[in-house]
Amino acid sequence: MPAIQRFDHVGITVADLERVTSFFLTLGLQVQGGPMDVQGDFLDTVIGVPGSRTRIVVLAAPQGGTLLELSSFVRPDHQVGSPTAMATELGLRNVAFEVDDLDALVQRLAVDGYGLVGGVGEHQGTWRMAYVRGPEGIIVSLAQRIS
Repeated sequence: MPAIQRFDHVGITVADLERVTSFFLTLGLQVQGGPMDVQGDFLDTVIGVPGSRTRIVVLAAPQGGTLLELSSFVRPDHQVGSPTAMATELGLRNVAFEVDDLDALVQRLAVDGYGLVGGVGEHQGTWRMAYVRGPEGIIVSLAQRIS
């Protein structure tokens, strides 16, 4: 029976590739690939949209793990989603990262205009966590282990 080998990446379609890339670089991710243009039979076949073209950046955490692929379509134009979607809305809820200093990162993001969705919560004395709404409504879950 075929089986999944590993979790490779999460893809997010965005309108402003540079702005969203900059946001994730602020979080501490690093560019692993791109930006690069992808078009032709491969893309048309995989996504089922003839004549498509996208620009992609692949990001990775310093310690490795699952990659984050940001993609901005040049053609056809992207379809706007809800920039104020809440965690209860169907679809991708958030992208989560473990961080070393939750409070400092939340403050740094606030300076750039990215605020908390709710507040900073603590789970059973083991984790502190917060949702931050980044560019284009992307919700990022930031979690810090409590020693």
